[in-house]
Amino acid sequence: MSSGSTVLLRTRLYDAHVKSGAKLVPFAGWEMPVSYPQGIIAEVTSVRTGAGMFDVSHMGRLRVTGHGAVSFLGTVCSANVAGIRPGRSRYHLICNEAGGIIDDAIVYRLDDEECLLVVNAGNKKAVLEWMLPRAQKMGGVSITDTSSDFAMIAVQGPDAVGTVDRISNGGGSRIRPFQIGTIEVAGASMLAGRTGYTGEDGFEVMPASGVAIRVWDRLIAEGVMPCGLGARDVCRLEAGLMLHGVDMTVENNPYEAGLERFLYLDSPGYIAAEALRQIRDQGTRRTIAGFRVLERAIARHGYQVFQGESVVGVVTSGTHSPTLDADIGMGYFDRAFASPGTKLSIDVRGRRVSAEIVSLPFYARARA
Repeated sequence: MSSGSTVLLRTRLYDAHVKSGAKLVPFAGWEMPVSYPQGIIAEVTSVRTGAGMFDVSHMGRLRVTGHGAVSFLGTVCSANVAGIRPGRSRYHLICNEAGGIIDDAIVYRLDDEECLLVVNAGNKKAVLEWMLPRAQKMGGVSITDTSSDFAMIAVQGPDAVGTVDRISNGGGSRIRPFQIGTIEVAGASMLAGRTGYTGEDGFEVMPASGVAIRVWDRLIAEGVMPCGLGARDVCRLEAGLMLHGVDMTVENNPYEAGLERFLYLDSPGYIAAEALRQIRDQGTRRTIAGFRVLERAIARHGYQVFQGESVVGVVTSGTHSPTLDADIGMGYFDRAFASPGTKLSIDVRGRRVSAEIVSLPFYARARA
């Protein structure tokens, strides 16, 4: 329950995790399941071939409301929020005045005066500290932390849509990718966004906290496998998706992080626009890239990458991919050494192992 003197938070699904025999670990101030008895490989396989589900209730969920909500979000988010139609969503970055990435997030536009902003658990405090004084200064906008009001369950995989349809009387199919809508499960109405963090199709279902376990149990009854943080990390890395605090921090900008496609610099009053235009025009010395280890070895966060005897990069994430049966990773590299096909070596606990730069993503689901 505690890590040192820090009391860990628990989601409304904590009892369900204990009942299922989950291994619980501290994560971003929460006590979260890292894996279940079936193991991480089985969990990843369920997501890739059927349907798996993750408790992501630790994520921050901020309601931004008022007649100034949309224009305000345009000043602090890299997305063209005014251009998002109600019922749609968009991935974006929250950058400071210098272009540093405070967080990456999803914004759902619920209607003309209400948006839902989903942020990373470990960054919620920083995001609120960044946004609240600016919202107060602008006026006409209110930000409410609703994270404890409802849970969030990510149902992911090729069978996710069919599964959600079965438990919601066809509600899943009525929601298109990157849309958000309302479904009814176990006698309760809830939001569901057709988004995720695994590279698969699926939903992030948001039941009220009081009915969360009923929804979780209903999904188990449909054969959906509970999955932990370990499988989530493998899936997101296979899909070439970055993790804030690991693959990018406030010290990184979107151009070196390879996320410039998520920038819209023309929103009126966008705080980071000037700095990001300057970074774009000057270029960056390094960039994010994916690599595949050509031997059996996992390159972990912080390991140095070499070309000959020169350090040309650093690993940010690495794992074994059960889907590809390969050791993969990503990191920051000098641009001259970041092209696919470039051969490098990585210092893995004092031993140099060979690796090759490859295109991202490592894995992409088959499209219908």
